[in-house]
Amino acid sequence: MDSRTALEAVEGPSLPLRPAHVIRDDAEALDIARRLAEEFRAGALLRDRDRRLPWAELDRFSESGLWGVTVPRAFGGPGVSNGTLAEIVAIIAASDGSLGQIPQNHFYALEVLRVGGSWEQQAEFFGRALRGERFGNALAEIGSKDFLRRTKLIRRPGGLFVDGAKFYCTGAIYAHWIPVAVVSDEAEGPASHLVFVPRSAPGVVVTDDWDGFGQRVTGSGSVRFDEVRVEPHWVVPFGASFARPTTIGPVAQIMHAAIDLGIGREAEADMLRFIRERARPWIDSGVAKASDDPLTLQAVGEVRVRLRAAEALLRRAGRIVDAAQADMTEDSVAAASVAVAEARILTTKAGLLAATKLFELSGTSSTLAEDRHDRHWRNVRTHTLHDPVRWKYQAVGRYHLTGERPPRHGAI
Repeated sequence: MDSRTALEAVEGPSLPLRPAHVIRDDAEALDIARRLAEEFRAGALLRDRDRRLPWAELDRFSESGLWGVTVPRAFGGPGVSNGTLAEIVAIIAASDGSLGQIPQNHFYALEVLRVGGSWEQQAEFFGRALRGERFGNALAEIGSKDFLRRTKLIRRPGGLFVDGAKFYCTGAIYAHWIPVAVVSDEAEGPASHLVFVPRSAPGVVVTDDWDGFGQRVTGSGSVRFDEVRVEPHWVVPFGASFARPTTIGPVAQIMHAAIDLGIGREAEADMLRFIRERARPWIDSGVAKASDDPLTLQAVGEVRVRLRAAEALLRRAGRIVDAAQADMTEDSVAAASVAVAEARILTTKAGLLAATKLFELSGTSSTLAEDRHDRHWRNVRTHTLHDPVRWKYQAVGRYHLTGERPPRHGAI
């Protein structure tokens, strides 16, 4: 089935029927992303309207090789730059905001592996990503206000078991493996791990209960782990990777910035098309076409400048994250986090501006249901709530004014 109702337990995907293409370099990755985006754009409106889960599109996405682009060259991947990764995400997000967000946690898990996994773990899971397998996520939990994780990794005579519940599990529905953030109570005290759990393992229950008004087909619902047995080599250090300077946070955040940029680009494209083809000039403008209205022209210019500025900051952030990955120090990682925060602030503002001006400049007819232009605003508004921009401003300010480095927890 392509469409599922809320509160339904969802079966996971089968393994890829065809091996994924292995991309050679950044240029090929961008070319493939652009071609796929044209395919995905065609059905985006109906997927949003009917909440059709994009199973076929995700299979095309995985088989294209794009889900393996960050695998290092030493393991057979192209190891693309972070600027290229961000642009790929933005290109796909422009075609469909949900499709742009779904692989974000997949690449996050690959960065956790790159930073903290053993060579054997890297070889196994990088290889799986190159073959087209998808990693979802089960990081966040709800029901408390302290942000603490209560899902546990339990050691028993019979082996290791994961037990607990998660929400906001973007991509878990579509995943072959679900990386799960857990705590373990061992002799040395609480420890934090990321456990790669097979989506098909007994005791894993994924429920399609995401009912947000935006990003409707991201599969960001619930996952329950009922004493799921796992293998020791699926357990990757997680908390320890934030105890030292690493690029896990900046890599995660640069993709979030790219999602908002991509949605903003598509909102601008629809705005320009509507103004040229369908909008009427205001009666007091004295012009025959909406595209000649001087106030409209000024506002269109503002949207374009904001989006271009956001793109520039995102490209700059990509270069700084690349440098930090090559030499992870307190200073380099702090610089990367701040550069990405600066980009994230601007992509949030630019994306929201473009989605809002689409209606303001196009007029009442742009709200008709047949066009579903509202999906751009719903998508960018929903996604920009992921991490509060107001806290990014103060992190940037502290860093530049006092030299204080931002916190290392993945959300800055």
